[in-house]
Amino acid sequence: MKYVLFYEPSADAGAKAGLHFAEHQAMWADYQQAGTLLLVGPFADGTGAMAVFTTREAAEEFAKEDPFVAHGVVSAWSVRQWNEAIFNP
Repeated sequence: MKYVLFYEPSADAGAKAGLHFAEHQAMWADYQQAGTLLLVGPFADGTGAMAVFTTREAAEEFAKEDPFVAHGVVSAWSVRQWNEAIFNP
């Protein structure tokens, strides 16, 4: 079982993202190092981003602490439970 965090960008996300990217990216490293963040990245069409976590708590904590959320790069976020069908350790 995994948990997917979805981000929806704000209307001015492009203008704001660069200002907060380094701090946002530093959070990835912390969660990845802790083993709770497995994948992260934006959608190629610019409609948002997603990240895959090992626990719902980690996904929600990440979103609540993320500078992209705090500074309005992200307009909305949600977490969905995902039943992984193929697992490659």
